[in-house]
Amino acid sequence: MSGSDPVSLFGLHDKNIQILDRSFPEVKINARGNRVKVIGSSEEVDLVKNIIEGMIGVADRKGSVSENEVKTLITLKSGERKARTPLPKNIKEGDLILYTYDGIPVHAKTPGQKRIVTTSNQSDILFSIGPAGTGKTYTSVALAVKAMKEQRVKKIILARPAVEAGESLGFLPGDLKEKIDPYLRPLYDALEDMIEPDKLDYYLTKNMIEIAPLAYMRGRTLNNAFVILDEAQNATNAQMKMFLTRIGFNSRAIITGDVTQTDLPRKQESGLITVQDILKDVDGIDFVYLSEEDVVRHKLVKDIINAYEKFES
Repeated sequence: MSGSDPVSLFGLHDKNIQILDRSFPEVKINARGNRVKVIGSSEEVDLVKNIIEGMIGVADRKGSVSENEVKTLITLKSGERKARTPLPKNIKEGDLILYTYDGIPVHAKTPGQKRIVTTSNQSDILFSIGPAGTGKTYTSVALAVKAMKEQRVKKIILARPAVEAGESLGFLPGDLKEKIDPYLRPLYDALEDMIEPDKLDYYLTKNMIEIAPLAYMRGRTLNNAFVILDEAQNATNAQMKMFLTRIGFNSRAIITGDVTQTDLPRKQESGLITVQDILKDVDGIDFVYLSEEDVVRHKLVKDIINAYEKFES
């Protein structure tokens, strides 16, 4: 299958072939010289063949293939295969957003999430407002990852207000990034579900995916990007205006938040509250409102939301 040196391709004592054997117990793999014979079902044979072709590509570029690289190829190629399998019967084609790297479909599960998907395709700027647990952030990140995979945008920018990201963080250990990261962790969690680790690290290193506090957006123009402002109830009016005026050519934005859970000082009004009146009649900007009926977390979350609404009213 290749002119590569067998040891560089298959590893010392055929270690790489042994990894394939363990990963695909129903397939018989024989390696002799620089030739490989694979016996099994046509689907499994095609998958192993694709992995070996990937190994050949790595060997041609780097001169050898490590065991970790073989394991990564197995994960990637297996995920691609799963992504080609038919959707489960309970998921409609129109509700599918994308597949995770290990082949799990990410789809709109509730009426509110379906409105987010539909409206995002029609509007350059979308506000998604609703209580905790309704999938606002996760759905938005999935739409951003899909847009980048389809090359409709060149980068993803995820921002969050870090309400206490001033002097009150000074007592925390570490540099600024280490102090800020806890505020941004939910965005990392969503990305880690959808993009394989090596590729995500590459995107973050190359700034093709950027996760940053809202304050870092000041003075920038965001072109060819899918931009998400999460937890926007903690943005002031000035910050909301600043963020919205960063949007550049061929960019889309989703702003998510829960107006009942603002962490701003009492005298400071949430920009997510006032923006609803300011921009309600602007073409190209839409608002999607989710309710407790869209909650997809533990069933108690819905009961907790209802209980607090009764108390506060």
